[in-house]
Amino acid sequence: MWIPAVSYFSEREEGERPRIDEIIRDVAWRGLQVLVRSRVDDGSFGATYPAACQEGRGTFGTNEYGFERAIAAEIPGLPGRAWDDTFGSPPRTLDILDMIEFCWRCIGKPSERDFHEFLGHYHLSFDVEAGRAEFAEAVNRILRRNGVAYTLTSTGKIERLLPPVLHEALISSHVLTPDAELNRLLLTASYKLLDPDIVVRRESLEALWDAWERLKTLGAGADKKAQASALLNLTAGQKSPKFREALEREAREMTWIGNNLQIRHTEVTQERLAQSAQVDYMFHRLYALVLLILRMNGWAQV
Repeated sequence: MWIPAVSYFSEREEGERPRIDEIIRDVAWRGLQVLVRSRVDDGSFGATYPAACQEGRGTFGTNEYGFERAIAAEIPGLPGRAWDDTFGSPPRTLDILDMIEFCWRCIGKPSERDFHEFLGHYHLSFDVEAGRAEFAEAVNRILRRNGVAYTLTSTGKIERLLPPVLHEALISSHVLTPDAELNRLLLTASYKLLDPDIVVRRESLEALWDAWERLKTLGAGADKKAQASALLNLTAGQKSPKFREALEREAREMTWIGNNLQIRHTEVTQERLAQSAQVDYMFHRLYALVLLILRMNGWAQV
C-alpha cells in the first residue's frame, strides 16, 4: 500500500518554509514538469486518454496526442506540451494551477494486467482514487517545499493558503445568523478569498462589505443607524464605554473604506487594492469586527 511521505528532516527540525509565494517560479515549475512527464510515460493518463492496443485487448499507455489536444483546448493560455518545455520560462501561475487540476481529473494509478507478447506491451488497469491521491501528494510536496501558497485538495481543487491568523478565523468559526442573505454573503466572501485568482479574491471584499451593510440593518425598527448602534451597544456591553467608542470608530472606518476604495463601487476616483496581502489585511480587519458582533449576539460560535 502506498504511504505518502509526510515531511523531510529539515522540516521536522526547523518547521516548514512559510507558504507565502503566490507565483510558481522556475524550480517548482521544473519539478511539476517532471511529475507530469513521468505520469504520461507510465501510462497514468491512460485512465482518461487511453492508448489502445491494436488488437483490441485493452489500454497499454497514455494517448499523448489526445492528452495534449485536450489540455490545449481547456487551458488555451498554456504553451503546447508545456511539461516538455525544459528551457522556456514558467507559464502564468494560474495556467499552471489549471494544468494541475486538469491532470488530477484525468489520472489513475496504472497496474499491469497481462503481457502482450506479439506487440511487446502490458495491458493496464487503473485505480483512479489511488492515482489522484499519489498525484496530489507529489504536487503538494513540491508546492510546500518551495513555499508556494497553494494546495491541491482531495477533491482536485486548487485553493490558496491563507495567512495563519486569517485561516484560523475562518475555519474555527461557525456562523449561522437568522438572516439567510447575510449567511450567503459571508459564505460567498469566504470561498472567494480562497481562490487563486486575485480578481476573484477582490470580489470577496465586495461580498464581505455587502454583508457588513446587511448586518447593520438587522434588528427591530426601520432606522438603520439606530439598529447599528444597538448592535454595537450589545457587543460592547454597559460596562465598557471606551470599548464602545472604539467599536464606533472602527465601524465608521469600515464603512468609509467600503465607499472610498474600489470594493463596493467602481468609480474612477476610487483606489483598487493591488496586492494580495492588502486584500487579506482588509478582509481580516472587517471580518474580525463582523465576527465579534455576531458572537456577542449569539449568531456565531468559535
